[in-house]
Amino acid sequence: MTSWLKFPKWTWLGLGAALSALALPAQAQMATTTASDIVVRSGPGQDYPEIGLATRGSPATMDGCLEGSNWCRIEVNGMRGWVFAEYLTIRHNGTPVVVQDYRTRYEVPAVTYETTASVPPAPVPGPGDIMLGPVGEVDVIDPPDTVISYIEQHPVDPIRVRDEVVVGATLPPDVIIREVPDYDYDYVVVNDRPVLVDPGTRRIVHIYE
Repeated sequence: MTSWLKFPKWTWLGLGAALSALALPAQAQMATTTASDIVVRSGPGQDYPEIGLATRGSPATMDGCLEGSNWCRIEVNGMRGWVFAEYLTIRHNGTPVVVQDYRTRYEVPAVTYETTASVPPAPVPGPGDIMLGPVGEVDVIDPPDTVISYIEQHPVDPIRVRDEVVVGATLPPDVIIREVPDYDYDYVVVNDRPVLVDPGTRRIVHIYE
């Protein structure tokens, strides 16, 4: 009888469990959390219909992300659809990290999506399109009515962005934000929606519906 058969039974059980754990991340759904309030869409693109809104901090399960794209398919708050990888986090050494930044390290599975004739795919962003920056944590604010009244009385030209407009997203430095007198936050109109911005971090802190 060969010597390997004499190893204790717990040795083989432990080895089998370790091999299973190593194979799991690339094959199973991944636990993730929404980093901000984010719209869930029926397909991987801005032109696909909205299914609903996933609130910030919601636990979700992720099937994977499109190869070469920042769209990922998740199940969250009873909905199943597509969201941006930039607005999802996974745990790394006890700290939340953005899925988009860790896709290769964690072997996030690649998924596919078949378009139909009735729903066109999202257009490819052009070189002149504005792209929002990373999503970060912000304090929840409840602006007084005087703020929106001031914004309505002092309209500004809207900017157009290709990303989802969500609380915590960062405006690029070339976007001009306007001051609200005697108030801590500035404002700008993004995709026809007024938003309030922290002038120090340039992160969106409130979106008017």
